[in-house]
Amino acid sequence: MKVGARALSRLQREVVECRLCPRLIQHCQRVAVIKRRAYRDWDYWGLPVPSFGDPNAHLLIVGLAPAAHGANRTGRIFTGDRSGDFLYRALFETGFASQPASASPDDGLELRDAYITAVVRCAPPENKPLPIELRNCSDYFKRELDLLPNLRVVVALGRIAFDAFLSVLLERGLIQRRSAFRFGHDLEHRTGPGQPLLISSYHPSQQNTSTGRLTPAMLLQVFLHARQLLAS
Repeated sequence: MKVGARALSRLQREVVECRLCPRLIQHCQRVAVIKRRAYRDWDYWGLPVPSFGDPNAHLLIVGLAPAAHGANRTGRIFTGDRSGDFLYRALFETGFASQPASASPDDGLELRDAYITAVVRCAPPENKPLPIELRNCSDYFKRELDLLPNLRVVVALGRIAFDAFLSVLLERGLIQRRSAFRFGHDLEHRTGPGQPLLISSYHPSQQNTSTGRLTPAMLLQVFLHARQLLAS
């Protein structure tokens, strides 16, 4: 394992051991005990969820947080829920994933030239992390960005992920103001010389996909866009 990959692996172990947000840890553990009837035979993960993917990736995908009965159950980001079903099919169809579905960490799925993270690593109640919880998790996100030296494109799934990435750039003096960047679906943003291109996307949450605000074709287009940028 190369130095960068080892550092990413160590960082993910820190994530799993993190206990900075008691409200989130309590919620993850409570869900793991109560469970959902369909998953009553599962031994839930119930801990902060590490990131996943290729340490040499040119594409970074940033989500919001683990789902209570998805990644909080399986222990792998975007795995075992409807959001993951949408995301991994789009990644498979654009060559970033080895298979179109993700059910468990041992299902053989591999990411190709892509890495997936989230701005909050624990499942939040009602999918709404508090500002302090976002701040507590931000150090892990910043360190990940530093440990992924080949990034050329970032796809932010949802407004919170979009704002979190821009906040890092603002803090580092790489952009002048966050308000200069407008969130919208499949919008391309140039963040400055030497910085990855940013694509904003609606999040593949069940709320968005069940109402038709985000369709499979719309999400597919985002990753076709990313593929085109990487090829240019």
